[in-house]
Amino acid sequence: MDVTHPRPVRVVKFGGTSVGDIDRIRKVAARVQRIVDEGAAVALTVSAMGRSTDALVATAREVTPRPDRRELDMLMATGEQVSIALVAMALTHLGVRARSFTGGQAGFRTDSLHGNARIVQVDAEPLRRAFQEIDVAVVAGFQGVDDHGQITTLGRGGSDTTAVALAAALGVEECEIYTDTDGVYTTDPHQVPDASKLETIDYDEMLELAALGARVLHPRSVWYARRYGVRIHVRSSFTNAPGTIVTRAPRGQEAAMQTDRPVTGVALDTEHTRINVVGVPDQPGVAAAIFAALGEAGVSADMIIQGVPGALDSRQQMSFTVPRDLADDAVDAVRPVLEAIGGGSVSADPDVAKLSIVGIAIGSTPGLAGRMFAAVSAVGANIEMIATSEVRISVVIPRSHAHDALQAVHDAFGLARPTATP
Repeated sequence: MDVTHPRPVRVVKFGGTSVGDIDRIRKVAARVQRIVDEGAAVALTVSAMGRSTDALVATAREVTPRPDRRELDMLMATGEQVSIALVAMALTHLGVRARSFTGGQAGFRTDSLHGNARIVQVDAEPLRRAFQEIDVAVVAGFQGVDDHGQITTLGRGGSDTTAVALAAALGVEECEIYTDTDGVYTTDPHQVPDASKLETIDYDEMLELAALGARVLHPRSVWYARRYGVRIHVRSSFTNAPGTIVTRAPRGQEAAMQTDRPVTGVALDTEHTRINVVGVPDQPGVAAAIFAALGEAGVSADMIIQGVPGALDSRQQMSFTVPRDLADDAVDAVRPVLEAIGGGSVSADPDVAKLSIVGIAIGSTPGLAGRMFAAVSAVGANIEMIATSEVRISVVIPRSHAHDALQAVHDAFGLARPTATP
């Protein structure tokens, strides 16, 4: 496929905070104008203004506690459509040739999983043709259309994925993500003010951090970047700071980390609910039936634990975590399975938080779990679930201890920004 262009193309994305009001939209337009003045065309992805998506969801839930997913996608997609039109108007006012595109108009085709659709294909031809006439294509993030022409959304934070997928489709090596922070930090700097900014981070580490609750990038955007070799440059919308580069570690240097700092970052996720399944028969096929039902309901489970076999009366407990907004769907999916297998009950516990440490060297460095668990216990938090991999250790703790545990674990691994010497 020919991915050449009459002029270089830069792919940039501005989040909801960056376009939160008309003044900020004007500033984004001015920043994009400077890129155009340097001789580049711009594929610009924008999110909905501020917290307008939250407001739309809240409005839907005033109508019904559990909105239909198709109709919710139809509603939420309007937030980005407001943004792209206003940004295109602001650019036109500055003399920049700009045109807005919905996800479907920009060539985004997805599967039909409303609320968490996956991109099947990006046809970049509409934008290539448009760049013969315009300077900036303003693309609605977070959305696409399925094979039936139905509007779908990519999950909260999905505008990052839109931007990275655009870069891959256009053959652009770097995607610039502008946020309300000036890069990727060892943890959320809004919660831990002395968090350190990272100059670079490997795809695998960033993917884990994003999947485990770090909000700076959507997990699927990092997956696309790694899959297609797109470098992500995370930068601030409000300063000219250099930001953080998300890329692949040089060959042979993947684990070349300081032995006294094997942990790259700490992530906190308070947007999951624990599902408890109690009293299920201890027999083959029960877990398969439960998780098959969850899959059919479009619910992805994480942090799965199962009770020790041999419990009294051959019945045991199973627990797992799911995204908070899918907790009711998870319970509804499990109940018919329990009825079919002859017993058990299911309940949801939203008062939990998932805390994780991430680093390429975690799997090969002894003692990290003990240090993490000691820090968590020091703030009085009981560890209720544990999961590990080569690059992360995660625990589920009571939500009431989440912030204190985050700070304690961050401190325990020496991740704080160095104090300037007088």
